[in-house]
Amino acid sequence: MSVAAPAPASSADPPSETSATPGTKPREWPVHLSFAVVALSFAVYVTSGLWRDPFTHVLSDNVGDQAFFEWLMGYGYYTVTQGSDPFFAQLLNAPLGVNLAANTSITVYTVLMTPVTHFAGPQISFVTVLTLNLAGSAFVWYLFLRRWLVKNAVAAAVAGLFCGFAPGFISHANGHLNWTAGWVAPVVVWQVLKLREEGRLRWLRNGVVLGLLLAVGFSIAAEGLFFTALGSGVFVLAWSLSKAVHEEARAALPRVAAALGVTAVVAGSLLAYPLYMHFAGPQTFSGTGFNQDYFAEDAAAYLSYANRSLGGLFGWHADVAPNRTEETSFFGVPLVLLMIVAFVLLWRRSDPGRRATLRAVGIVGLFYLVLSLGPVLHVNKHFFNGFPMPYKALKELPLFDSALPSRFALGVVGVFGILLALLIDQLLAKRPSGGLLNTALAAAIVVSLLPVVPLPLRIQHRAPEPAFIADGLWKNYVTEGGSLSSLPFAMNVTADGQRWQAYTMARGGQQFKIPDGYFLGPQTTGEEGKKQAGRIGSVPLATDWLFLRAAWYGYVASLSNADRAQARADFEYWGLDAVFLAPEITGSDHQPLNRAAVEETARDLLGEPEQVGGVLVWRIRRGVDPVDR
Repeated sequence: MSVAAPAPASSADPPSETSATPGTKPREWPVHLSFAVVALSFAVYVTSGLWRDPFTHVLSDNVGDQAFFEWLMGYGYYTVTQGSDPFFAQLLNAPLGVNLAANTSITVYTVLMTPVTHFAGPQISFVTVLTLNLAGSAFVWYLFLRRWLVKNAVAAAVAGLFCGFAPGFISHANGHLNWTAGWVAPVVVWQVLKLREEGRLRWLRNGVVLGLLLAVGFSIAAEGLFFTALGSGVFVLAWSLSKAVHEEARAALPRVAAALGVTAVVAGSLLAYPLYMHFAGPQTFSGTGFNQDYFAEDAAAYLSYANRSLGGLFGWHADVAPNRTEETSFFGVPLVLLMIVAFVLLWRRSDPGRRATLRAVGIVGLFYLVLSLGPVLHVNKHFFNGFPMPYKALKELPLFDSALPSRFALGVVGVFGILLALLIDQLLAKRPSGGLLNTALAAAIVVSLLPVVPLPLRIQHRAPEPAFIADGLWKNYVTEGGSLSSLPFAMNVTADGQRWQAYTMARGGQQFKIPDGYFLGPQTTGEEGKKQAGRIGSVPLATDWLFLRAAWYGYVASLSNADRAQARADFEYWGLDAVFLAPEITGSDHQPLNRAAVEETARDLLGEPEQVGGVLVWRIRRGVDPVDR
C-alpha cells in the first residue's frame, strides 16, 4: 500500500520517457504481456483451492468475510436491477438495515461484476475479483516502477511480484476484496506525480483524472485510500523540503495546487452522497468493532514469517498477529536487513536530487512502520503500557478511529518494493566495478525473497446451497417484505444464511430480509441520541443467542415460558415468517458445529417442522406464543 515513489524529471534521475514509459515502444508490449501472464498465473496458484470448487469451498481462515463479500456481489445485482440504494441495504439486519457506506461496500466491483454474478453466481464473482486483485496489483506496481523508477524490466518485475504477493496481501486475501486491491495505491500515486506536469490545461486534465480515481478508490478500498493519501502527503512534503529540489518544488506548486482544486471538486461531487451516508447516514457509527490496541502490529512481526509462506511451511512462522487475516508485515530478518543495506548503498551512489527522493521514501516507510505499531508498543505479545506510541494521540481523530493500525504495515510493502527495484536495477546495470559485492547482494536478494514466497490459501468444505433456496421453494413461506432465516442466525462464524440470501439476490425476483448478519453497525438497536460506537454484527437478542449457543457449544437449554415469550417478541421484532435448518452448518476454520443441538432446540421451541427442499422448515405465526403449537 505504499504511496512513496521517486519524483520524476531532474530530481529523481528516472529512466527516460522513451525507455521506461509503457506503450512508448512497441517492443515493450510483449514484455508487459508476459509479465501479466506470470502475475495472473501466480494469482490463480494462490487462489487455486477456491477455483477447484468455488461452490462448496470456502476460505477457512475467514469464512465470515467471504460470505459478506459474496453477499455484496448479490446485492450489487439487486441494486442494478431493482434500483435500490447501493449505500444502504434494507434486506440485511432486519428491521434496521445496514449502512453499507460505513462498511466496505466495493460498489464499483459489485456493479461491474453483475453479469458474472447473475449467470455464474456470487461465488464465481468473489474468486474472480480476488484473483484479478492480486494479479492486477503486481502488474500495476510493475508498470509504475517501469515508468517512474527503473530501466530494467526484470527489476520492475521482481519488485512488482513482491508488492502484489507480499505476505500482508496474501494474508488479506483471506476474504478481503478491499485490501487485496493493492493496485489502487500505485494508480493514485502515479496520477499524483503527474500533477506537476507542465503544459496548457494539463493541470485541469490531471485534476479531473485524479478526482475520478479517488471516487473509484473510495468505493473499493476507502481505508487503503486514506492510507495512500497520508503517505502521498508525507512524501510530497518531505521531498519538497529537500534543498536539492526546493526551487523545482516551488515552481511546480501553482500547477499542483490548481490540479488539486479540480480534484477536490470532482471527487467531492461524486462522493457527496456516500460521504454523507458514511458519516451521518442511518445506522452509522464511530470507530469499528475492533480493539485498536489489539489490532496493532507486533514489532516482532516484521522479523517473522507468515503462516502462508515458504518460511511458515518450514516452521519459521511466529504467532504474533491478531489472526491469520492480519499478518500484515512478516518480512523476515533477512529481508529487513537487506532493505537497510539497500537504502545505505543507494544513498551512497545517488546524486543530491535522487537523495531527496530516497529520503522521502525512507520517511514514508518509517511513518507507516511507526503508525502500524498502534497506540502502545508490544513485542512478542508483551504489551509495554508505559511506552505509548504516536498512534495513541491519533486514535480518537476522525478516520484514524476507524482504521486498524496494523494495516499501516501494508504501506511498508511498497517502500520495500521501491528499494528492491532500485537495488536490482543497479545490479543489472553491468557496472564494471563491485563484482564481489554485487554477487553477495544478488545472493542476499534470493535468500531474502524465497521465504516470503506465498502458499495457496487454506480452504475448507462449506454447506452446499439447499434446494429450498436454489429452487425458490422459500417463496411459499415468506410474505412480501417478510423475513426468513436459517438456523443458527447469520453472523461471521455462522455465515450460511447470509450467503444463501446473496444467491437469491443474484437470481433476481422476489427477495426476503434476514435478521442479523455479518457487517459493522452501531452498538445499540436505536438511532436516537449521539452517534454510537461500532460493533461487529447486530445487537444480539435472546433467541439468536439461544441457537448460536446450541450450534457453537452444543448446549441445549431447558426452555421456560419466559424463553418462549421472549422468542415471540424477537420474532415480531424481526418480522420473521419462517426459519429453516439445512443438513449441514458451516463453521469457521474447520470448526464443527452441532447441528443436532440446533435441531433439538428448534423442535422444543417451535414444534415439528416441515421437510421441504432438503431442509427442515418452521413457519412462524407471529403474535402466537410458540408454546401454542
